[in-house]
Amino acid sequence: MRPEHVFVLCTGRCGSTTFVESFRHCSNYSAGHETRSHLTGKRRLAFPKNHIEADNRLSWCLGRLDQAFGTQAFYVHLTRDPEAVAASFEKRADKGIMLAYRTEILLRAPRRNKSLAMREFCRDYVDTVTQNILFFLRDKPNQMAFSLETADRDLPLLWERIGAEGDLEAARNEWQIRYNASPED
Repeated sequence: MRPEHVFVLCTGRCGSTTFVESFRHCSNYSAGHETRSHLTGKRRLAFPKNHIEADNRLSWCLGRLDQAFGTQAFYVHLTRDPEAVAASFEKRADKGIMLAYRTEILLRAPRRNKSLAMREFCRDYVDTVTQNILFFLRDKPNQMAFSLETADRDLPLLWERIGAEGDLEAARNEWQIRYNASPED
């Protein structure tokens, strides 16, 4: 049975924008990137049916995601080499989720850990989010690991597993384009 909702869980900096651009070539699903990330309450997870959503911030809503969709949704764990992700976050460390993580979630960690290199904060974030996702997925029957480094092999398998229809070749071609890359990424 084809799932009504597909959620792409990730750390960020691992190809989620490219993933969505790829699945926009799917005719029986809509695909969006962080489309509801600014919303709160029930509206935050009110995704339309037949939709694929990639949003690294969902890793902070996993309890609510489980409550709303449980085992009915299909979950994709999108990954990239963790060191490459940390390096990419380091280039953006003074904004977004990385700034929030190292200054607020870790409670003013830069002032309290003056000798800790920025890359270490980035590695810690990547490991924390990855472990949260893996813990969430432990009892989900409908899931698949999808790696940026093996997207050419993973894409057709995922396409088949979720019953996607559309232009698979155009979807494949999207992985040749670098979307939302950090400088020198």
